[in-house]
Amino acid sequence: MSDIKTVAVLGTGVLGSQIAFQTAYSGFDVIAYDIDDKALEAAKDRFQRLVATYKAEVPGAARGKADETLSRLTLTTDLAEAAKADLIIEAIPEILSVKQETYQKLAELAPAETIFATNSSTLLPSDLAASTGRPDRFLALHFANRVWKFNTGEVMGTPETDPAVFDQIVRFAGDIGMVPIPIHKEKAGYVLNTLLVPLLNAAMGLAGGGYAEVEDIDWTWRIATGAPMGPFQILDMIGLTTPYNILTHGPSGDPKIAAWLKENYIDKGKLGVATGEGFYKYA
Repeated sequence: MSDIKTVAVLGTGVLGSQIAFQTAYSGFDVIAYDIDDKALEAAKDRFQRLVATYKAEVPGAARGKADETLSRLTLTTDLAEAAKADLIIEAIPEILSVKQETYQKLAELAPAETIFATNSSTLLPSDLAASTGRPDRFLALHFANRVWKFNTGEVMGTPETDPAVFDQIVRFAGDIGMVPIPIHKEKAGYVLNTLLVPLLNAAMGLAGGGYAEVEDIDWTWRIATGAPMGPFQILDMIGLTTPYNILTHGPSGDPKIAAWLKENYIDKGKLGVATGEGFYKYA
Protein backbone atom coordinates (compact mmCIF):
# COMPACT_ATOMS: atom_id res chain seq x y z
CA MET A 1 0.00 0.00 0.00
CA SER A 2 1.10 3.57 -0.65
CA ASP A 3 1.15 6.21 2.09
CA ILE A 4 -1.55 8.23 0.32
CA LYS A 5 -4.84 8.64 2.22
CA THR A 6 -6.68 11.49 0.52
CA VAL A 7 -6.76 12.26 -3.19
CA ALA A 8 -8.00 15.29 -5.12
CA VAL A 9 -8.94 15.10 -8.78
CA LEU A 10 -8.99 18.39 -10.67
CA GLY A 11 -11.50 18.27 -13.51
CA THR A 12 -14.71 16.25 -13.48
CA GLY A 13 -15.15 15.66 -17.19
CA VAL A 14 -15.50 12.22 -18.73
CA LEU A 15 -12.14 10.86 -17.56
CA GLY A 16 -11.69 13.02 -14.46
CA SER A 17 -14.99 11.79 -13.03
CA GLN A 18 -13.96 8.20 -13.73
CA ILE A 19 -10.60 8.66 -11.99
CA ALA A 20 -12.31 10.20 -8.96
CA PHE A 21 -14.96 7.48 -8.79
CA GLN A 22 -12.51 4.60 -9.23
CA THR A 23 -10.23 6.04 -6.54
CA ALA A 24 -13.14 6.41 -4.11
CA TYR A 25 -14.40 2.95 -5.08
CA SER A 26 -10.98 1.64 -4.03
CA GLY A 27 -11.41 3.06 -0.52
CA PHE A 28 -9.77 6.49 -0.70
CA ASP A 29 -11.37 9.76 0.36
CA VAL A 30 -11.59 11.86 -2.80
CA ILE A 31 -12.12 15.57 -3.39
CA ALA A 32 -13.46 16.23 -6.91
CA TYR A 33 -12.77 19.81 -8.00
CA ASP A 34 -14.14 21.81 -10.90
CA ILE A 35 -14.39 25.47 -11.76
CA ASP A 36 -18.10 26.19 -11.10
CA ASP A 37 -21.37 24.79 -9.78
CA LYS A 38 -22.61 23.95 -13.26
CA ALA A 39 -19.63 21.66 -13.79
CA LEU A 40 -20.21 20.02 -10.41
CA GLU A 41 -23.88 19.39 -11.21
CA ALA A 42 -22.76 17.59 -14.35
CA ALA A 43 -20.25 15.66 -12.22
CA LYS A 44 -22.99 14.51 -9.84
CA ASP A 45 -24.88 13.10 -12.81
CA ARG A 46 -21.74 11.34 -14.07
CA PHE A 47 -21.13 9.81 -10.64
CA GLN A 48 -24.70 8.52 -10.45
CA ARG A 49 -24.36 6.96 -13.89
CA LEU A 50 -21.05 5.41 -12.85
CA VAL A 51 -22.81 3.73 -9.91
CA ALA A 52 -25.13 2.03 -12.40
CA THR A 53 -22.26 1.19 -14.74
CA TYR A 54 -20.18 -0.38 -11.98
CA LYS A 55 -23.15 -2.45 -10.80
CA ALA A 56 -23.58 -3.74 -14.34
CA GLU A 57 -19.94 -4.27 -15.29
CA VAL A 58 -17.75 -4.63 -12.18
CA PRO A 59 -17.88 -7.92 -10.20
CA GLY A 60 -18.87 -7.26 -6.59
CA ALA A 61 -20.16 -3.72 -7.17
CA ALA A 62 -23.78 -4.87 -7.09
CA ARG A 63 -23.42 -5.77 -3.40
CA GLY A 64 -23.46 -2.13 -2.37
CA LYS A 65 -19.86 -1.13 -2.97
CA ALA A 66 -20.73 1.20 -5.85
CA ASP A 67 -23.39 2.98 -3.75
CA GLU A 68 -20.97 3.34 -0.83
CA THR A 69 -18.46 5.02 -3.14
CA LEU A 70 -20.53 8.21 -3.25
CA SER A 71 -20.01 8.72 0.50
CA ARG A 72 -16.25 9.05 -0.08
CA LEU A 73 -16.61 11.72 -2.77
CA THR A 74 -16.63 15.42 -1.90
CA LEU A 75 -17.32 17.96 -4.65
CA THR A 76 -15.95 21.49 -4.47
CA THR A 77 -15.19 24.62 -6.47
CA ASP A 78 -12.63 25.69 -3.84
CA LEU A 79 -9.12 24.95 -5.09
CA ALA A 80 -7.72 25.51 -1.59
CA GLU A 81 -9.86 22.63 -0.29
CA ALA A 82 -8.63 20.33 -3.06
CA ALA A 83 -5.03 21.35 -2.33
CA LYS A 84 -5.17 19.73 1.12
CA ALA A 85 -4.97 16.21 -0.35
CA ASP A 86 -1.92 13.93 -0.17
CA LEU A 87 -2.08 13.44 -3.94
CA ILE A 88 -3.58 15.77 -6.54
CA ILE A 89 -4.38 14.26 -9.94
CA GLU A 90 -4.89 16.94 -12.58
CA ALA A 91 -7.32 16.06 -15.39
CA ILE A 92 -8.19 19.49 -16.78
CA PRO A 93 -8.36 20.45 -20.49
CA GLU A 94 -5.35 19.65 -22.66
CA ILE A 95 -4.19 23.27 -22.96
CA LEU A 96 -0.66 23.98 -21.75
CA SER A 97 -1.26 27.51 -20.46
CA VAL A 98 -4.35 26.46 -18.48
CA LYS A 99 -2.47 23.61 -16.84
CA GLN A 100 0.51 25.81 -16.03
CA GLU A 101 -1.69 28.48 -14.43
CA THR A 102 -3.46 25.84 -12.36
CA TYR A 103 -0.20 24.40 -11.06
CA GLN A 104 1.08 27.84 -10.17
CA LYS A 105 -1.99 28.35 -7.98
CA LEU A 106 -1.65 24.88 -6.46
CA ALA A 107 2.01 25.49 -5.66
CA GLU A 108 0.96 28.30 -3.32
CA LEU A 109 -1.89 26.39 -1.70
CA ALA A 110 -0.72 22.80 -1.24
CA PRO A 111 1.50 21.52 1.60
CA ALA A 112 5.10 20.89 0.58
CA GLU A 113 4.67 17.11 0.86
CA THR A 114 1.69 16.91 -1.52
CA ILE A 115 2.37 15.01 -4.73
CA PHE A 116 1.13 16.45 -8.03
CA ALA A 117 0.29 14.12 -10.93
CA THR A 118 -0.91 15.10 -14.39
CA ASN A 119 -3.19 12.95 -16.51
CA SER A 120 -2.20 14.95 -19.60
CA SER A 121 -2.75 12.92 -22.76
CA THR A 122 0.03 14.29 -24.93
CA LEU A 123 2.00 17.00 -23.08
CA LEU A 124 5.31 16.12 -21.47
CA PRO A 125 5.51 16.41 -17.67
CA SER A 126 8.62 18.55 -18.17
CA ASP A 127 6.41 21.16 -19.88
CA LEU A 128 4.64 21.60 -16.54
CA ALA A 129 7.26 20.78 -13.92
CA ALA A 130 8.54 24.34 -13.36
CA SER A 131 4.99 25.56 -12.71
CA THR A 132 4.47 23.10 -9.85
CA GLY A 133 7.06 24.57 -7.49
CA ARG A 134 7.98 20.97 -6.56
CA PRO A 135 9.44 19.22 -9.63
CA ASP A 136 10.80 16.43 -7.44
CA ARG A 137 7.22 15.58 -6.34
CA PHE A 138 5.61 15.87 -9.77
CA LEU A 139 5.04 13.27 -12.48
CA ALA A 140 2.41 11.91 -14.85
CA LEU A 141 -0.20 9.27 -14.05
CA HIS A 142 -2.19 8.52 -17.16
CA PHE A 143 -5.44 6.56 -17.37
CA ALA A 144 -7.39 5.08 -20.27
CA ASN A 145 -11.07 5.87 -20.73
CA ARG A 146 -13.44 3.42 -18.97
CA VAL A 147 -10.88 2.97 -16.18
CA TRP A 148 -12.79 0.14 -14.48
CA LYS A 149 -12.34 -2.00 -17.60
CA PHE A 150 -9.31 -0.67 -19.50
CA ASN A 151 -7.32 -0.33 -16.31
CA THR A 152 -3.83 0.80 -17.23
CA GLY A 153 -2.03 3.34 -15.08
CA GLU A 154 0.96 4.73 -17.00
CA VAL A 155 3.49 6.35 -14.66
CA MET A 156 6.04 8.71 -16.18
CA GLY A 157 8.40 11.04 -14.36
CA THR A 158 10.82 13.75 -15.43
CA PRO A 159 14.58 13.78 -14.81
CA GLU A 160 13.78 15.76 -11.63
CA THR A 161 11.17 13.36 -10.19
CA ASP A 162 12.26 11.75 -6.92
CA PRO A 163 12.52 7.97 -7.58
CA ALA A 164 10.77 7.34 -4.24
CA VAL A 165 7.81 9.43 -5.40
CA PHE A 166 7.74 7.54 -8.70
CA ASP A 167 7.64 4.21 -6.82
CA GLN A 168 4.93 5.53 -4.49
CA ILE A 169 2.67 6.41 -7.43
CA VAL A 170 3.32 3.01 -9.03
CA ARG A 171 2.06 1.45 -5.78
CA PHE A 172 -0.90 3.84 -5.67
CA ALA A 173 -1.91 2.88 -9.21
CA GLY A 174 -2.04 -0.72 -8.08
CA ASP A 175 -4.00 0.23 -4.97
CA ILE A 176 -6.81 1.69 -7.08
CA GLY A 177 -7.06 -1.34 -9.33
CA MET A 178 -4.87 -0.21 -12.20
CA VAL A 179 -2.14 -2.23 -13.85
CA PRO A 180 0.90 0.03 -13.32
CA ILE A 181 2.92 0.67 -16.49
CA PRO A 182 6.24 2.36 -15.58
CA ILE A 183 7.58 4.54 -18.41
CA HIS A 184 11.38 4.72 -18.20
CA LYS A 185 11.80 8.15 -19.78
CA GLU A 186 9.56 10.93 -21.05
CA LYS A 187 7.56 10.27 -24.18
CA ALA A 188 4.69 12.48 -25.30
CA GLY A 189 1.66 10.20 -25.42
CA TYR A 190 3.14 7.54 -23.13
CA VAL A 191 2.64 4.04 -24.59
CA LEU A 192 -1.12 4.15 -25.14
CA ASN A 193 -1.51 7.47 -26.94
CA THR A 194 1.73 7.07 -28.89
CA LEU A 195 -0.11 4.17 -30.52
CA LEU A 196 -3.67 5.52 -30.42
CA VAL A 197 -3.48 9.22 -31.38
CA PRO A 198 -1.98 8.64 -34.86
CA LEU A 199 -4.79 6.15 -35.57
CA LEU A 200 -7.50 8.62 -34.50
CA ASN A 201 -5.91 11.52 -36.38
CA ALA A 202 -5.54 9.40 -39.51
CA ALA A 203 -9.21 8.38 -39.30
CA MET A 204 -10.34 12.00 -38.93
CA GLY A 205 -8.07 12.99 -41.81
CA LEU A 206 -9.71 10.39 -44.04
CA ALA A 207 -13.24 11.48 -43.15
CA GLY A 208 -12.51 15.21 -43.01
CA GLY A 209 -10.67 15.02 -46.33
CA GLY A 210 -13.63 13.35 -48.01
CA TYR A 211 -11.81 10.10 -48.73
CA ALA A 212 -14.28 7.76 -47.00
CA GLU A 213 -17.35 7.78 -44.77
CA VAL A 214 -17.05 7.49 -41.00
CA GLU A 215 -18.88 4.16 -40.91
CA ASP A 216 -16.71 2.67 -43.66
CA ILE A 217 -13.50 3.74 -41.96
CA ASP A 218 -14.65 2.06 -38.75
CA TRP A 219 -15.74 -1.06 -40.62
CA THR A 220 -12.38 -1.29 -42.38
CA TRP A 221 -10.46 -1.11 -39.11
CA ARG A 222 -12.70 -3.60 -37.33
CA ILE A 223 -12.84 -6.14 -40.16
CA ALA A 224 -9.16 -6.00 -41.08
CA THR A 225 -7.74 -6.05 -37.55
CA GLY A 226 -10.41 -7.81 -35.49
CA ALA A 227 -10.60 -4.80 -33.17
CA PRO A 228 -13.88 -4.50 -31.23
CA MET A 229 -14.20 -0.76 -31.97
CA GLY A 230 -13.34 1.52 -34.85
CA PRO A 231 -11.50 4.83 -34.41
CA PHE A 232 -14.67 6.95 -34.53
CA GLN A 233 -16.37 4.75 -31.96
CA ILE A 234 -13.30 5.28 -29.77
CA LEU A 235 -13.47 9.04 -30.34
CA ASP A 236 -17.13 9.12 -29.32
CA MET A 237 -16.30 7.20 -26.15
CA ILE A 238 -13.46 9.60 -25.27
CA GLY A 239 -15.58 12.66 -26.06
CA LEU A 240 -14.65 15.01 -28.90
CA THR A 241 -13.47 17.94 -26.79
CA THR A 242 -10.19 16.27 -25.80
CA PRO A 243 -9.24 15.26 -29.38
CA TYR A 244 -10.11 18.79 -30.51
CA ASN A 245 -7.83 20.32 -27.86
CA ILE A 246 -5.04 17.95 -28.88
CA LEU A 247 -5.49 18.86 -32.55
CA THR A 248 -5.52 22.56 -31.68
CA HIS A 249 -2.82 22.78 -29.01
CA GLY A 250 -0.92 19.47 -28.97
CA PRO A 251 2.37 18.52 -30.64
CA SER A 252 0.50 16.42 -33.22
CA GLY A 253 -1.96 19.21 -33.99
CA ASP A 254 -3.63 19.68 -37.36
CA PRO A 255 -5.61 22.91 -37.87
CA LYS A 256 -7.53 21.57 -40.87
CA ILE A 257 -8.81 18.50 -39.05
CA ALA A 258 -9.52 20.60 -35.96
CA ALA A 259 -11.62 23.01 -38.04
CA TRP A 260 -13.54 20.12 -39.63
CA LEU A 261 -14.23 18.57 -36.24
CA LYS A 262 -15.37 21.87 -34.76
CA GLU A 263 -17.65 22.88 -37.63
CA ASN A 264 -19.35 19.53 -38.17
CA TYR A 265 -19.56 18.17 -34.63
CA ILE A 266 -18.49 20.33 -31.69
CA ASP A 267 -20.36 23.47 -32.75
CA LYS A 268 -23.48 21.35 -33.19
CA GLY A 269 -23.22 19.89 -29.67
CA LYS A 270 -22.24 16.47 -30.98
CA LEU A 271 -19.57 15.67 -28.41
CA GLY A 272 -19.82 11.89 -28.24
CA VAL A 273 -21.52 9.31 -26.07
CA ALA A 274 -21.91 11.71 -23.13
CA THR A 275 -24.20 14.01 -25.14
CA GLY A 276 -26.07 11.27 -26.99
CA GLU A 277 -24.49 12.00 -30.35
CA GLY A 278 -21.05 12.37 -31.86
CA PHE A 279 -20.07 10.55 -35.00
CA TYR A 280 -22.91 8.17 -34.10
CA LYS A 281 -26.21 8.56 -32.26
CA TYR A 282 -26.74 6.91 -28.87
CA ALA A 283 -29.83 6.10 -26.87
